[in-house]
Amino acid sequence: MRDKVVIITGGSSGIGYALAEKFGREGSKILITGRNGEELSKAVAQLAARGVTVVGQQADVSAEAENQAMAERAMREFGRIDILINNAGITMRALFSEVDLAVVKKVMAINFFGVLYATKYCLPEITRNRGSIVGISSIAGYRGLPGRTGYCASKFALNGFLEVLRTELLTTGVHVLTASPGFTASNIRKRALSRDGSAQGESPRNEEDMMSAEEVATHIYRAVVRRKRSIVLTAQGKFAVFLNKWWPALADRMTYRVMAREPLSKRS
Repeated sequence: MRDKVVIITGGSSGIGYALAEKFGREGSKILITGRNGEELSKAVAQLAARGVTVVGQQADVSAEAENQAMAERAMREFGRIDILINNAGITMRALFSEVDLAVVKKVMAINFFGVLYATKYCLPEITRNRGSIVGISSIAGYRGLPGRTGYCASKFALNGFLEVLRTELLTTGVHVLTASPGFTASNIRKRALSRDGSAQGESPRNEEDMMSAEEVATHIYRAVVRRKRSIVLTAQGKFAVFLNKWWPALADRMTYRVMAREPLSKRS
């Protein structure tokens, strides 16, 4: 990965930041994006202090024009694009019967359409360089989870898009990776949208028991180097995908029991 140019959307914190640090320490040149300018500047300064060659681009992935500007900035700064990691995302927690549909639309705009926009504007250069496109999906892209209508829908859509892209680009030398972490300790749950679109606040799960963002970044880095097709992380995640494929009715019941422990994930 030395001297490869890597774009990471949503790179200000969590898995995105950990990926920027991992690739950067391996010699890649990094462009990270983030919606919050202050958080983005702080992340860039911290990465630079660790010896990473990095620039930040304030951008909302749900806005098509801002994705075009992101790709153009990478070309101005580094002259090429080798890897795009579609990491930016948001989640939600509310029963479908209670959620404002505007919340679902917002989640889809960021998690799915944001990937389409970023990939569209980076694809010509990545194709030229026979590079990689990575989508940070989720176990929720294989198994529907109660209380996460928009999130699961966006990740199922993402998985389908990446499969189509991988097949269309089969003879081009472009590598497409679907990376599905299990529950990861990050700030995504704290920023989750509730049924009316307000921020959830505190995480409903014990973050200390989860895989760290740094561990996830290491797995994804290795998968890019080895040009793997897909990875599913954590034993719980692998079991959920396996069970849902072969015993879906049992998976329904087990998923309900596990997720029902969270507030707002089952009917009262």
